[in-house]
Amino acid sequence: MNDLLVLLSQHPTLLAMWGALALHWLLPIPASIHPLLVWQQIAIELAARVNKATDTPRQRMLSGALAWSLMWMTILILLIAFYQLVWIDSLFHLVLLWIALGWRDSRRFSQHFIQAYSREDKASCKAQLSVALNRNTDTLSLLGLGKACAETQLLSYGRQVAAVLFWYAVAGGFGAILYRLAVSLARCWSPSRKQYQYFGLPAIRILAALDIVPLRLLAVAISVGKNSRDAFRGLREQGENWQLPGPGWLLTATGHKLQLALGGPAIYDTTKLERPRLGGRIAPAALHLSQIDRLLQQRLWAWVALQSVCMFLMGSLL
Repeated sequence: MNDLLVLLSQHPTLLAMWGALALHWLLPIPASIHPLLVWQQIAIELAARVNKATDTPRQRMLSGALAWSLMWMTILILLIAFYQLVWIDSLFHLVLLWIALGWRDSRRFSQHFIQAYSREDKASCKAQLSVALNRNTDTLSLLGLGKACAETQLLSYGRQVAAVLFWYAVAGGFGAILYRLAVSLARCWSPSRKQYQYFGLPAIRILAALDIVPLRLLAVAISVGKNSRDAFRGLREQGENWQLPGPGWLLTATGHKLQLALGGPAIYDTTKLERPRLGGRIAPAALHLSQIDRLLQQRLWAWVALQSVCMFLMGSLL
């Protein structure tokens, strides 16, 4: 037993990951006081000052790139400065990962929406999606609400759990929190909103680059198992059809594995955006949304186990 404790103590980053996961589930940060809420408010205020409608598209893109760099680099510098003051490195990484994780929030949204959807409570479904999406949900039918929820489940679990853990493995707590901040900026300044059509392009492009590896790994993990042949065939045929490469694989793999119809037209503000149709032909019902949630839960715990083994072995080799 003592030998095991000594061995584990030699892997502080791995222990910090487990500690952050435990803390995240046992002591979640209330949404009303979450540091990311302050970050988003600052991002909106900054955009209001520098994103001017009278500027040319090129100038607005440049303003977006400079604003993104200012916010992201400021946090990076502050983190580096604080890191010089900490006594226990692993505790610092634990806290950053704890803040970055959104597993419990994704799970809560999924459960609450499925309950409302099973009752065909369109008002409740629209209210929940309006918080999670940048899209107009007022005109969505029951079918549209189901498809929107499926996409939200996949991207929420993918970005707030799998990708956060991936970047934690790459760069510790710094990688986890900086990735999550990039996600927040892309959401606040989404180019799907008319006022951020050009200003938000740098933010969404940076996020797309950060998403490619972790979301595609999660898509492969989802594809493995039952109906894997259909899922991998779908990835070959439709994986590159989506606007963003990471989310495209995630939606395609799940759609083909469960034979669900995902994607299709969506309304952002008052503009109808024609998006590719992905997956099978079955319209998502409450049962299918539960299947997606269960599938993602299983794959994410497998992700944690596999990442733990990799981090343990890499730490031993180093």
